[in-house]
Amino acid sequence: MTISTPVRLGDWLADRLATPQARERDIYVTGIQWQSARERTLQQGARQTLLDQIGYLSGPDVPPQAEREGLAALVASRRATGRVVLKRADPRWLQANPSDDPILDAGDAVAIPERPSSVTVIRGDGSLCAVPYVAQAEALYYIRACNPDAAPDWAWIAQPDGVVQKAAVALWNRAPQDPPAPGAWIWAPNRDSGWPESLSIRLAAFFATQGPSGLDDEGHGVAPEQPAPAAAVPQAAQFRARDLPVTASDWGTAGLLQTPTARMNEAGEASVGVSVTSPYTRYNVMLQPLDWLEFGFRYTDISSQRYGPATLSGTQSYKDKSIDFKVRLLKETAIRPALAFGMRDVGGTGLFSGEYFVASKRTGDFDWSLGVGWGYLGARGDIPNPLSVFSDSFRNRPASDVNVSNSGTFSRGYFRGSISLFGGVQYQTPWTPLILKLEYDGNNYQNEPFHQRFTTRSSFNIGAVYRVTSNIDVTAALERGNRAMLGVTLHGKLSNIGTPKVSDPPPIPVAMPSSAASSSAVPAPAPAANGYDWSATARNLEQQTGFTVQNVYRDGAQLIVVFDQVDAFYLEDKIDRIVTVLNRDAPPDVRAFRITLRSRGLPVTGYAVIRDTWVTNHTRALPPIDRQQAVYTSPPAIVPDEDMHRADVYEGSQKRFYVSVGPAYQQTLGGPNGFVLYQISANAYTEARLRRDTWLAGDFNLGLVDNYDKFTYTAPSNLPRVRTYLREYLTTSRFTMPLLQLTHVGAIGRDQYYSVYGGYLESMFAGVGAEWLYRPWGSSLALGVDVNRVRQRGFRQDFSLRDYSVTTGNVTLYWDTGWNGVRVDLSVGQYLAKDRGATLDISRVFRNGVTIGAYATKTNVTGAQFGEGSFDKGIYVTIPFDALFTRSTGGVAAIRWSPLTRDGGAKLARQFTLYDITDKSNPRNLWFAPPSAAQTGPE
Repeated sequence: MTISTPVRLGDWLADRLATPQARERDIYVTGIQWQSARERTLQQGARQTLLDQIGYLSGPDVPPQAEREGLAALVASRRATGRVVLKRADPRWLQANPSDDPILDAGDAVAIPERPSSVTVIRGDGSLCAVPYVAQAEALYYIRACNPDAAPDWAWIAQPDGVVQKAAVALWNRAPQDPPAPGAWIWAPNRDSGWPESLSIRLAAFFATQGPSGLDDEGHGVAPEQPAPAAAVPQAAQFRARDLPVTASDWGTAGLLQTPTARMNEAGEASVGVSVTSPYTRYNVMLQPLDWLEFGFRYTDISSQRYGPATLSGTQSYKDKSIDFKVRLLKETAIRPALAFGMRDVGGTGLFSGEYFVASKRTGDFDWSLGVGWGYLGARGDIPNPLSVFSDSFRNRPASDVNVSNSGTFSRGYFRGSISLFGGVQYQTPWTPLILKLEYDGNNYQNEPFHQRFTTRSSFNIGAVYRVTSNIDVTAALERGNRAMLGVTLHGKLSNIGTPKVSDPPPIPVAMPSSAASSSAVPAPAPAANGYDWSATARNLEQQTGFTVQNVYRDGAQLIVVFDQVDAFYLEDKIDRIVTVLNRDAPPDVRAFRITLRSRGLPVTGYAVIRDTWVTNHTRALPPIDRQQAVYTSPPAIVPDEDMHRADVYEGSQKRFYVSVGPAYQQTLGGPNGFVLYQISANAYTEARLRRDTWLAGDFNLGLVDNYDKFTYTAPSNLPRVRTYLREYLTTSRFTMPLLQLTHVGAIGRDQYYSVYGGYLESMFAGVGAEWLYRPWGSSLALGVDVNRVRQRGFRQDFSLRDYSVTTGNVTLYWDTGWNGVRVDLSVGQYLAKDRGATLDISRVFRNGVTIGAYATKTNVTGAQFGEGSFDKGIYVTIPFDALFTRSTGGVAAIRWSPLTRDGGAKLARQFTLYDITDKSNPRNLWFAPPSAAQTGPE
């Protein structure tokens, strides 16, 4: 039905669906279409592009000419409708959500179809096959109903609401999917059909604009154009797809039991697990920063070996530390298996070190793997090392044993010694929570750490995984033919962490400028002697955002607002809240808003908002042709000098004091005095802001509960003791002052920043320092220099100082690569122990702000001088508080792991670094979003 006068779709539908004629029809709300006259031109162009692509296909691997002509004829017979996808087509929902309710213009049309009774499959020759709809049947059911011999890898489903979905439907990739709804279109070319994926995407997108299948032009049901024979219709239950379950091995990595597979979890996954197979208990932490990279660390408790002398570690058993990684080299395809390379126990003592290549191939509910391993993974040694053709040194692998002076180095034994095959199969039973595993182990357990030999009765291990919940796995197995194994793994996606902001104030409804003053319970600013009185607006802004309003002033047709103390990570919602208030209160002649964000007085970034465009975007749904960007990142606006005459000015007051009190926790892991030494304390952070750019910060800590009475070991060191006095700093006093620092920051022009600071800079050092940062606005690169003259603090962490002093500092290059959220930081300089070298830090940040990273530092001291570990390294995860709390807030929670505390490569733990202070200048700040929003946007 064509529209003659502008009207809201929700109102129009409510009127039409309330008529007696509509009540008599079986209205299919899911298939209701808004057809925009302006959008038809674009879709006509898209249809022509699709026809051109079909016509231009050439070469030996393309579909036969008859099929190409048939598909082209089908597309040519269909008109461009101008359909625009709606979030929902229910009139009551649209009326309650005006930002998703379009205003129909003259010439637009609305189609109200009846409920179809079939799903239509588009064949490669352009013919259509309609199959009666079966509730919950998936795409492959309809595909096989039309062609029992069909063998597609992927299916594109154009649902009747206009949404296009790509579904994996082959044995090697089958995954859960939304079933096609009545009236869906399905395009699923065979694996060797020759239709390129780009054409499949265009074809599905075009048919999504056609409305539900199985209807005539008036929206009534019609007989199928080519119904599937009843005998050809299979049972829908045969094609219910399930994801391939990826579970942890005994070692924490994705795998079977003792052996790894080439499988990877999705990026953002993390797991913490424990597995027990006498005499080993393994505590595993694994992270998946990228789809093709898995890494983590492990502590292995060897119950048959003491940690050290009883006077040092009592009855504590030996704890071995190790780092693992696995890299996927090839993705699985219909023909080719996935292939991965990995290393176990890299840079540790080497007691369990091993290298491997492994391939995995899925066939439905079975997942097969086959690999070859060196070292611990190939200790059976039943195959000569093929690398020995290059050098005899590859024939034998050096024995691994505990050697503190060498642990942490990159071994010369990699890929040496005989090798062994390993592999197995994983089966997902019909009872979904239960997964069975069978593997052939490449280790014969005759060369175990500390010269142990284990009796084995079988080379095969068998086990089962029970998924208690989506985040908890329990594993039980029989290994070596005579040893029981029990494991528990907690896992989940860090990139999905998010908490609804139920404690934030409710947002203000968006009002059109002309009705702003009358649409809100909060009055618009009243004219003052020199212009508007913005104090009420400023209070509303602070209430809605939690930010501090520093200035509000006019500049022609622009209204500029300057915020300081921007205490939130997710900014998109805050910008919308700001603009909602400004749009309500600003005079009609204000055409744009400029929002400037300052951090501790430094202007770091800005946002320019086109008022009319923003209001339109937030008060009605628009066809793609009319959608415009309303919010632009921009350099921060320059605030005029205070002496200049400005109309409509608001000057905000500054909060002078800030106090935060809460619990704190710290621990040390894997030491000889105990596996976990911990302290629970009360912490108070205070800040006195002398000016916006100058503040005095203090941190005070009172220990409440700990087991530090067991902490008696001070690690040996061949360097100045800058970190290995850890025990003394943790145990000397229950009340400490980790921080008391005076800081001043400033800007030099637009792209350069500086800071000077002094005081008790961290728990172990006091002194003075300065930093300079060059960070062009909107650039992915930044360069910083810091120089510090510091002196070691007394063990009580009070005002006392020790004799040791040093000049330390670094030149640091920061690079946000723009690739998969990866950031690379490289710093070179002099460290606290007066050693010189470089630190490389690589991290990946997800849309919800969670960061997974690792770092390594190598300096000019030898491995023997450095001591155990040979060089400094660590792994960390940071989570923004905005993802954890019910109220918007800034700051992050950091979880860091370093295998050892040594003196080499030790950096000053500086507070208030300029890169962090200016991080709101990151042009991707509006890209960060809570998981619900991030999952619908591009990664």
